[in-house]
Parts: sequence; C-alpha cells; structure tokens
Amino acid sequence: QVQLVESGGGLVQAGGSLRLSCAASGSFFSIDAMGWYRQAPGKQRELVAISTTGSTTYAGSVKGRFTISRDNAKNTVYLQMNSLKPEDTAVYYCNAVIRVFSTTSQNYWGQGTQVTVTS
Repeated sequence: QVQLVESGGGLVQAGGSLRLSCAASGSFFSIDAMGWYRQAPGKQRELVAISTTGSTTYAGSVKGRFTISRDNAKNTVYLQMNSLKPEDTAVYYCNAVIRVFSTTSQNYWGQGTQVTVTS
C-alpha cells in the first residue's frame, strides 16, 4: 500500500515562507515523478510544480518564488515557498507517479495540507 504523507502547511503573513514536505511510503519499484498541486476555494486544482527525472516544471504564478526539490533516498519531495502572497492560499496536495511494479505506473495523492497567507 503506497501512501503519501504531507507536512508543513500553516498560516503565514504575506512575504513570508513555508516549506512543504511529502514522503512516499510502502512497497514500490520506483517513482517517476513527484510534485505539488493546489486547490483554492471555488477553483479547480492546478499544478504548482512537478519534478521528473532530469526536469522540473513550475506554474507561471509561482516561478521565481517556489522551489521544488527531491530527496530520492528518502522518497521525499519538498516545496520551498518564498515571498508568499494571499493568492497562494489553498490546500496543497502532493502527487506522485509511482511504479508499484516495473511495468505499470499509478497516480497517487496526499491528503492535502492547508496553506493560508494573510495580507
């Protein structure tokens, strides 16, 4: 059973920083990608940042402020969020594409962590 466990959300003033963490646990062959999505009230879930082997992609709204990184030895992905804005307020979800067996991959989601940025 693969699980993604997130931590690090909270309340912060505009201009502040937060760091999110997400660790994958369970039995699996490999992780193809790990990333972060967010969903604000009344809006669709959107990509924030994703890390695959050799590349990273950021949403335009967070580029230059957020940094995604991975610790492959710990099966963990981080999201360092700097210069936070009230519009960054959302539930942040960890996402991972994991190969439980060598030939098939599946999409997994974390439980979500609330990030609230006050003005």
